[in-house]
Amino acid sequence: MNLLSLIKILNLMLRFSLELFALGSLAYWGSQTGKGSMRVLLAIGSPLIVAVVWGVFGSPRSHVQLSTSMHMLLELLVFGLPSVALYTSGKHSLAIIYITVAIINRILMYIWQQR
Repeated sequence: MNLLSLIKILNLMLRFSLELFALGSLAYWGSQTGKGSMRVLLAIGSPLIVAVVWGVFGSPRSHVQLSTSMHMLLELLVFGLPSVALYTSGKHSLAIIYITVAIINRILMYIWQQR
């Protein structure tokens, strides 16, 4: 295995980590935003909805294939919303770091034709 192949594998691993971090960010946002029982609903519901939508429409093994433009829009939502959630929760630096890493990851996936 050459170095570029290893870097490509690491980029896919980073993508999966970004997906998990996105779900955690949404759960954190829900726990910080809601009051009372709404706090629990948002903390569980927001990442659950995103996970289901991503699993059905966006993941590499999804059975529903979206057009390229629709897939990019979905990616923008799935990876952009957590950054907005972090920012509105007061985690400004973390939000900026997350979205920057997600954008770089997506650019590399495009260049290397990774899905």
